[in-house]
Amino acid sequence: MRTGNQKKTGNKVFGGAESAKLLHKNMDFTAVEQYKLLRANLSFTLSEEKKCYIIGVTSSIRGEGKSTTAINLSYVLAEAGKKVLLVDGDMRIPSIAKKMDIDRTPGLTNLIISGEYEDMEAYKSGELDRWYIVPAGDLPPNPSELLGSRKMERFLKTMSERFEYIIVDLPPVNIVSDAFAIARHLDGMLLVVREDYTTKKELDSCVTQLKLSNVKVLGCVMNVIKTENKNYGKYRKYKRYYKKYGYDYGYQQNSKSEPKQENE
Repeated sequence: MRTGNQKKTGNKVFGGAESAKLLHKNMDFTAVEQYKLLRANLSFTLSEEKKCYIIGVTSSIRGEGKSTTAINLSYVLAEAGKKVLLVDGDMRIPSIAKKMDIDRTPGLTNLIISGEYEDMEAYKSGELDRWYIVPAGDLPPNPSELLGSRKMERFLKTMSERFEYIIVDLPPVNIVSDAFAIARHLDGMLLVVREDYTTKKELDSCVTQLKLSNVKVLGCVMNVIKTENKNYGKYRKYKRYYKKYGYDYGYQQNSKSEPKQENE
């Protein structure tokens, strides 16, 4: 039985074949370049020198690709030599363990409740030496309270001494308040938007809530953009929409040919 993110026995690579499809290295050229662009834009946006940056990844509703984006953002950062911790902070409908084909427990809930996280080697991925993945763990009855607790704060503080980036996958903003509970511990939030899926009303509600809660939005990742030129005008409409709110749009995957990601 696997514990945390230990490899499976035999010759099967960590995560297995299905999870490997999610990683940008196995996608087409455009997808690979767009994740690298996302990594580059992140380094420009986070100009202040810090030992560790804690970044949340969320969306307005389910199915926009936030979890796949979080996985690949953490991967490309580790690929560039950064020591990275990917955390599944969605304690209601976690998906990172399933996507990466690893055990969900023990995970985040177990770690922050026990306070025992001195040894993180069990969460080291087999893909990259500097890439660690903490799944959600046992599902708690009070996810929002747990994310905003002093125990969570201590966990992040301890991890920030060991890692250069902590990427936290969070539930959709329009569904639950979990992302706001942890927001004060973050250096910023990335908002994933899926074309022809998210309605203007849903997006407007999400952006308004983020602004009212003083959440620092680093930018947006425009996901599953169609390749046809006739559809590219819709992308520009999203861009103008975000400029209206004063958000940096440096994080959109701004190619006419975009990678198709998973729904979460």
